[in-house]
Amino acid sequence: MYREFIVPDDQEILEAIGEWPEAEEDSEARLLVLRGEGGETIRFTYDALGRSVRVQWKNGLGDMLLDVFREGATRLTVHSDMRIAFIAVEFVMGECAGKMEIQVQPKLAVKDQLLFS
Repeated sequence: MYREFIVPDDQEILEAIGEWPEAEEDSEARLLVLRGEGGETIRFTYDALGRSVRVQWKNGLGDMLLDVFREGATRLTVHSDMRIAFIAVEFVMGECAGKMEIQVQPKLAVKDQLLFS
């Protein structure tokens, strides 16, 4: 069964996490580059039509710490308050469902789970 990937508009993302999503070259995907302490970065790419996301986390030396590509995304939300800002992506893939959270503030962090539903 097809499920739409619901994403917030660019302005909502900017207001919540302080970054404007850029267009990814040669595709419909959007890109956020999140910067942390010591030069670490997370490149978060999401494609609403393709229902996919990719998270690439590099340390300050440019070494890849994490590279996750996942399809079956159904909802992307952004949250922020005085203490924390994060991106959350929900997934449904056949018999599995899950959620990925990318913390933007106060420090970069990624939490991911995908379980049988």
